Amino acid sequence: MITVKDLSKHFGDNKAVDTVNLEVRKGELFGLLGPNGSGKTTMIKMLTGQIRPTAGEIIIHGINVLEEPLRVKELVGIIPEQETPPSFLTAEEYLYFVAKIRKLEDFEEKCEWWFSYLDFAGQRDVLCKDLSRGTRQKLMLAQAFLHEPELVIIDEPLINLDPLMQRKVKDFLKDYVGKGGTVFISTHILEIAREICSCMGIIYKGNLVFSGIMDDPAIGERPLEDFFLELVN
Repeated sequence: MITVKDLSKHFGDNKAVDTVNLEVRKGELFGLLGPNGSGKTTMIKMLTGQIRPTAGEIIIHGINVLEEPLRVKELVGIIPEQETPPSFLTAEEYLYFVAKIRKLEDFEEKCEWWFSYLDFAGQRDVLCKDLSRGTRQKLMLAQAFLHEPELVIIDEPLINLDPLMQRKVKDFLKDYVGKGGTVFISTHILEIAREICSCMGIIYKGNLVFSGIMDDPAIGERPLEDFFLELVN
């Protein structure tokens, strides 16, 4: 689903991402882990066509992201780290807008399901600018999965969500992958990765220092935190 070859992004002398090679296969829930400032968000922005790499190649769904970024956005569900819905639309208007852009049939039924599942039907007529951060995150989750894409890319999926909603979203992501979808998340919260991810990569100072399954022999019986700290130190 995702193939990254020799990917780099430099901002002047700062090598935010430096010669990363990575593969994510269909049916994986892949977690990109790393401390703040390690290059996770820069990776997400390149994968989703928001910024162009300094060097390297990205293939998603067999499509070259640099050559056809809009085509990739048509197919993939995306939640950037600080993406917010348009302030002048209500929550319902925004979901309807996304559904029409994606030319979905029966979109009213799909939108209704998400309002119910994420428990924010009471805010459907509230302007996006007046929604709480947690409700805006619910709305962004709904728009990313609305067209039932084969691949969803999420930067910090549980940000601003309360513990009850975090549990519901984690269960949904695992179920989505279990039904054949693929999910790529980035996070600095190791517990999330240990609980829901099947595979992971660890990025530190722009370098991918580990990539493998969660039960990789290199990790063994150690807590993920110990393995992580050993690599980044």
